[in-house]
Amino acid sequence: MDDLRLDATFVDYLLVAAYFAVVLLIGAAARRRVSDSLDFFLSGRSLPAWVTGLAFISANLGAVEIVGMSANGAQYGMSTMHYFWIGAVPAMLFLGVVMMPFYYGSKVRSVPEFMRRRFGTGAHLVNALSFAVAQILIAGINLFLLATIVEALLGWPLWLSLIVAAAVVLSYITLGGLSAAIYNEVLQFFVIVAALLPLTLIGLNRVGGVGGLVDRVTDAGRAEELTSWPATDLSGIGSPVLSVIGIVFGLGFVLSFGYWTTNFVEVQRAMATKSMSAARSTPIIGAFPKMFVPFIVVIPGIIATVLVPEVIEAREGAASDFDYNNAILLLIRDTLPNGLLGVALAGLLAAFMAGMAANISAFNTVFSYDLWQQYVKKDRSDGYYLAVGRWATVGATVAAIGTAIIASGYTNLMDYLQTLFGFFNAPLFATFILGMFWRRMTPTAGWMGLVSGTLAAVAVAFLSEDAFGTASLGVLPIGGQGASFVAASAAFVVDIVVSVVVSQVTAPKPVAQLAGLVYSETPKEQRTDPDAHRLPWYQSPTKLAGIALVMVIILNVIFR
Repeated sequence: MDDLRLDATFVDYLLVAAYFAVVLLIGAAARRRVSDSLDFFLSGRSLPAWVTGLAFISANLGAVEIVGMSANGAQYGMSTMHYFWIGAVPAMLFLGVVMMPFYYGSKVRSVPEFMRRRFGTGAHLVNALSFAVAQILIAGINLFLLATIVEALLGWPLWLSLIVAAAVVLSYITLGGLSAAIYNEVLQFFVIVAALLPLTLIGLNRVGGVGGLVDRVTDAGRAEELTSWPATDLSGIGSPVLSVIGIVFGLGFVLSFGYWTTNFVEVQRAMATKSMSAARSTPIIGAFPKMFVPFIVVIPGIIATVLVPEVIEAREGAASDFDYNNAILLLIRDTLPNGLLGVALAGLLAAFMAGMAANISAFNTVFSYDLWQQYVKKDRSDGYYLAVGRWATVGATVAAIGTAIIASGYTNLMDYLQTLFGFFNAPLFATFILGMFWRRMTPTAGWMGLVSGTLAAVAVAFLSEDAFGTASLGVLPIGGQGASFVAASAAFVVDIVVSVVVSQVTAPKPVAQLAGLVYSETPKEQRTDPDAHRLPWYQSPTKLAGIALVMVIILNVIFR
């Protein structure tokens, strides 16, 4: 880590300290609003759409976006844009227009609770357990990167940095629950933009603007990285046609829809709103900044390949073991002057805390409501479950310190993260979408489909070249993120096939019990927004979604 040690001054340290102080003050202030478990876990369903919309995108603007996507930009170039314009925005719009009425209208407190009402305790238990494990693993990614910044800034050993970073996040989540997380996420969104925008602009100025960046990447013999298709390097699939299919189906449909429409980390923000219109608008509002985030995340990674000596050596093959997760930190080291360095560090700390806080706040809700209350201690007082939620927050934070060690073994964290999404989100999406639109699907098919899909994804990952490093068997000639696309596709297909077959030989739930859970059995007034016709166009979820869809199509065409 010596090469990553940042030459910070007193002003930089002061800016970082001030940011930490504000974060803790927000947590303390939010505590005053927590009087029961609904306040702690869902902010009392009282927040406006613009707040939850920014929190929705900020919760995702953590380690994955900042470090993972800049690492991808440095390693693969413009094809990384697919994670935003194909692998995010369309699914976010689908969530707001189609799926949020089911979530919000049913008044469920979590996605696993929705699964319990639709399929019963079998699918519910499988989903709740897998979700809880996933959040601990992903929180470890954010915590590891948060500790990396502390280590680079202060020179502390990694173990001490992990403990200190975890303690700060634990403090404000335990104090104020979801409200503290959401209001901090809104603050963190603006801090992140304030950090990354100057980094991008100064970096572009150093390389001679956009034209200079294009020329230098081309001169380095990497002109193909300035286009987004067919992205064979990103997918790890040699055939251009199969690469496109893998990205469109594996990433754009299975992984993307699986993540954005069923991941409670994101859905929880929309469910904290004060009305169905606000809930539907939450992911749609988030889609607008989401489509422009890659310009301040991916582009710095590309700039690093022509500006940072260590990254240049890695791209030329002189450093085969280079850790691409360090690309953005190295660019900050070589680019930003003092003062702006403090802003950038505060922005990175904000991003990693936002991601970890989102994982932890979602975990404590699912653990308390869907596991402890459902299967361990039923019919206790509301105060009891509030206390369980706070203790679950402590336990999850401690566990994340352990999973952070796992994350530290990957040179590109996107490989690891996409593998996890293939395991946990892809089969859930298959079960969820089939159960929502096919009333014949049975409770037995619900849990068997989930288990089968997960096992299929795990099998593909182990058979691929390097999804698990030395633990992989290398039978399938697919590596890196392409393995996760194929694993997710396998999980989806296997889940659907098993669910259909099992549904033919097992008994479905009575139709009368499916209102609000299956599209065809839900009265129109329950699956539509009652206030939609009274809203002006700039507050209408469907009109905003249409505008966002046109914009993202234009971006895909321009940067193809």
